[in-house]
Amino acid sequence: MAPSGLTLTDGESAMATDNRGWRDALLADLRTRYERRFVRSRQAQERALRYLIDGGSHTMRLFDPFPFRAVSAQGSRVRDLDGHEIIEYWQGHYANILGHNPAPITQALAEALSAGHGLQTGIVEETQTDLAELLLSRTGDERVRFTTAGSLATMYCAILARAFTGRTMVIKIAGGWHGAQPLALRGTRFGQEGFGGMDSLGLPAESASETVVTRYNDLDDLRTVFKRYGDRAACLLIEPFLGTSGFIAATPEYLRTARELTWRHGALLICDEIISGFRFCAAGLQKLYGVQADLSTYGKIVGGGMPVAAVTGRADVLALAGKATGRKVLFEGGTYSAHPASMLAGKLMLEHLVRNESTIYPQLAAAGERLRAGIEKVFADHGVLARCTGRGNEVLPGGSLIQVHFPYREDAELDSPDLVWDPRNCDVAMR
Repeated sequence: MAPSGLTLTDGESAMATDNRGWRDALLADLRTRYERRFVRSRQAQERALRYLIDGGSHTMRLFDPFPFRAVSAQGSRVRDLDGHEIIEYWQGHYANILGHNPAPITQALAEALSAGHGLQTGIVEETQTDLAELLLSRTGDERVRFTTAGSLATMYCAILARAFTGRTMVIKIAGGWHGAQPLALRGTRFGQEGFGGMDSLGLPAESASETVVTRYNDLDDLRTVFKRYGDRAACLLIEPFLGTSGFIAATPEYLRTARELTWRHGALLICDEIISGFRFCAAGLQKLYGVQADLSTYGKIVGGGMPVAAVTGRADVLALAGKATGRKVLFEGGTYSAHPASMLAGKLMLEHLVRNESTIYPQLAAAGERLRAGIEKVFADHGVLARCTGRGNEVLPGGSLIQVHFPYREDAELDSPDLVWDPRNCDVAMR
């Protein structure tokens, strides 16, 4: 879907052109210095290219000209192959809320492994019940099933919604990323027509007509989409705090309207809290917004640094994966679902966050705001307009998630993915 109202004056167009000149020179200089500094990592990348697609197994880790290679990590710091100690903000795809390898978790895992408990047994173990009980007590959901990745969790949610409603259409946010799964690979990339195109080859032919996108934080567009498609929609798939496309919080009115419209039209509301879950409080963001989705996904922090994702929600919907309904939805799990080490790490992490909720989250919010202000000031001191997203709103306290954007105008709005990805609004090459 194409953004609206984004036009530059002649002066602003000239400024954008001028920006490209110094930007290209800056990026070229940074590239040269980076390549000189990380010689062994460059050699490691050359070797990796002989065996791995683009030299790795996750696109976001494979930045240009090549990624540095980590050899150890502790707290906020990573040591690389060239011997540098780097202050690191990526923190395991935002999973490591306590920093890299926190001692309470790593020590417990080491003890468990030494005691013969940690690698997969393929036998039901009690720790998954402990984590399930704790997770549901914090989210207000009725049932949970664990899997190993957020992509799988959102896919299972969409399948459950389609089975429960008898409908096939999925409505999602333009710019929203819910993993590389076939029911959500539309509207994840910004192109000449904005968001809205199919983003991968190899998808079923009907995918284009069965996935509809709507603009984030745009009440009028959300209502229009539901007026047209609501009675055909199985679900609305939404992040209450948009991740990959900008670190933008939903407005309270927007999320409440999403809940109201799905109820009215008989569709399920699916909240993807893979990133936002336990990031702003010791629960999901739905708790702060006063909204309860029909299905939700959790991951990242919930795994304590180990591979975990969870589908939580209404008992009657998740029952479709159980014996009582004849397992109408084959949400069967995989070899590493509810891995013992993952369940233990997740349990310890959530217990720590719940126990220390009153101190951890205010500290994170304050640190995040200091960092945002500092980043913006550093760029301003060099004559560059930068704006950091990740700030809170009237129900959401500030947090530690930050993305930096480079708008061409002081008054540029950055409350929807099309606004941060449109090259007419922001210098996207600087991101």
